[in-house]
Amino acid sequence: MRTTEEAVEQLDTALRGVGIILPSLRVDPITGASELPYPLVELGCCNLQVAADLAAVLRNAAEA
Repeated sequence: MRTTEEAVEQLDTALRGVGIILPSLRVDPITGASELPYPLVELGCCNLQVAADLAAVLRNAAEA
């Protein structure tokens, strides 16, 4: 299984590949430092345009 950091990097790369930048994307510091087996990924906030762009990318992927 890949690490949480690798998953965040892969998600960031994939999103940037379709023009989506989530500036707050990161490993959740609380669960990342705990002994839980699966740390959470924090997607963070984005502006209205990024949210609309992300929705469009997801819609297009669902239709493909």
